[in-house]
Amino acid sequence: MLASYGVSAEAAAPVVRALKARPEAWVDFMMRFELGLDRPNPRRAFQSAFTIALSYVIGGLIPLAPYMILFSAREGLIVSALFTLFALLVFGYVKGRFTGARPLRSAVQTMLIGGVAAGAAFAIARLVS
Repeated sequence: MLASYGVSAEAAAPVVRALKARPEAWVDFMMRFELGLDRPNPRRAFQSAFTIALSYVIGGLIPLAPYMILFSAREGLIVSALFTLFALLVFGYVKGRFTGARPLRSAVQTMLIGGVAAGAAFAIARLVS
């Protein structure tokens, strides 16, 4: 990682040894410079938990809504699958915009991975039942 800043392996070795001797400083350094993450603010814990919980509820309603609206479980399954694939496409696009990835590629990847995972879960459930 330091080589990307033009620091030779010989020059970096003492710095790396010094950081490794202090595990907390090593973790902080790696989180900040390798992963680009800052230390979480403990005062935001409730807000973060609430945001995650609300996201799960709203995200869970996407595949469940067709079952609540339609009378046929088979129709509900088909509409639910289509809604879910569309939602995965949208979420993947938004993720791509926020992460700097190509949004369309991110959208298709998210939809494909989620679709394959859902299909595998459905197939396993059919095998077990």
